[in-house]
Amino acid sequence: MSLFISPSKLRESGILGINGRNVEYINRYNKRSLYPLVDDKLKTKKLVTKYGIKSPKLLLVVEFVHDIKRHKDAIMALSGFAIKPAKGSGGKGILVITGRDGELFVKSSGEKLSYDDIARHLLNTLAGLFSLGGDQDVAIIESLINIDPLFEPYSYQGVPDIRIIIFRGYPVMAMLRLSTKVSDGKANLHQGAVGVGIDIQSGRAINAVMNGSVIATHPDTQADLSSIALPNWEELLLLASRCYEITKLGYLGVDIVLDRDEGAMLLELNARPGLSIQVANSRGLLPILKSIEAIDEPHYKAKKRVEFILSSLVD
Repeated sequence: MSLFISPSKLRESGILGINGRNVEYINRYNKRSLYPLVDDKLKTKKLVTKYGIKSPKLLLVVEFVHDIKRHKDAIMALSGFAIKPAKGSGGKGILVITGRDGELFVKSSGEKLSYDDIARHLLNTLAGLFSLGGDQDVAIIESLINIDPLFEPYSYQGVPDIRIIIFRGYPVMAMLRLSTKVSDGKANLHQGAVGVGIDIQSGRAINAVMNGSVIATHPDTQADLSSIALPNWEELLLLASRCYEITKLGYLGVDIVLDRDEGAMLLELNARPGLSIQVANSRGLLPILKSIEAIDEPHYKAKKRVEFILSSLVD
């Protein structure tokens, strides 16, 4: 995808741009009143738990400054956890602790933090340093996700996640995000993670990119990215498709992780999913979105929508 291709040429090739995404899909299919369900991770967690969808266990909620001191003993008793701003975006403000060295907390990179460092991070989170719009926020502390052995050769010091775009309840595009040394163990493409396009019908890798360039192997582990095949693919699509009924959002990004012990778990929902998934897949979203829009009577149940995608060449 050349940086010098005109907008009209990009559209002709099926690429969905940010203005088209915002006007034709997000604004048309996502009621603004529903945004808090996915913009606030604490509300999301409560919502999906109500509908029986697994997600990382909620350990603590830090709402006020005095909670930082009040929860000190509970935090000091933890060996591994993740701190997330409830209203954060783009991976900002996420702090993952994978172990302990005495009184110190150890990140996946090996960096060691004191409790004062943890407290400072919590304070910055409450102040809105990582939140959408810089508003005051809440910090949630979740259980640590244990990487599925399948991904160990493909990810560097972090847990990969699977992003699936859901449109009108149908899964339309997917990618696997793999952490790297550059991304500090975070599966965020803007921070230098690897994006692997996943064939929506088979769950197999079809393309891989890092910082906008096509790659064949992981930059740190040297693993062959073309060999990736996600297990229980239909189950993952079904989990993602069910989130349409739960949120009523017509254009939705669903992030899933595979835990070694718990299996597939919902990590996060996004009412404004980014467009880099097209680069990872080396194809545009528009053809399949138009195909789904043309369905006169959408399938009522998530299972039927997934079966339709798996058995159809809609794009």
